[in-house]
Amino acid sequence: MSLRLRLLAVGRRRDDYCSPQIAEYLKRSRTLLPIELLTYRDEAAMLRAASRPRVVLDERGHQWTSERLARYLDEQRQASRTTVDFLVGAADGFGDATRRDADLVLGLSRLTLPHRLVHLIVAEQLYRAGTILAGHPYHR
Repeated sequence: MSLRLRLLAVGRRRDDYCSPQIAEYLKRSRTLLPIELLTYRDEAAMLRAASRPRVVLDERGHQWTSERLARYLDEQRQASRTTVDFLVGAADGFGDATRRDADLVLGLSRLTLPHRLVHLIVAEQLYRAGTILAGHPYHR
């Protein structure tokens, strides 16, 4: 069974310095673990569209290695999940209720990162997880 990954984000898509790189990772991921980037005007709209399991990206979340992320995705696939959603909030992040409702709260860094850079990092790490699971040499 195939697992689909969705990166749900608050804010508008913009043409910027990260767009070509994000597009490249989304393209590369198609044969491994397909990744889709969806943007919403506000958090409420994003939460209505989000499915389960729901991974909320927050600086207070677990700090995982790429290998641990790959294992998590493999666990979801083994549990016959079809979709895993990764949520990126607005500039002020998520409130306590959204974090409590998450299936997993994951932190990329304790540093504050620009939104589009977060999109790029998540896209790359999800692609990397796919290569780890496929035994591809990308991750070394």
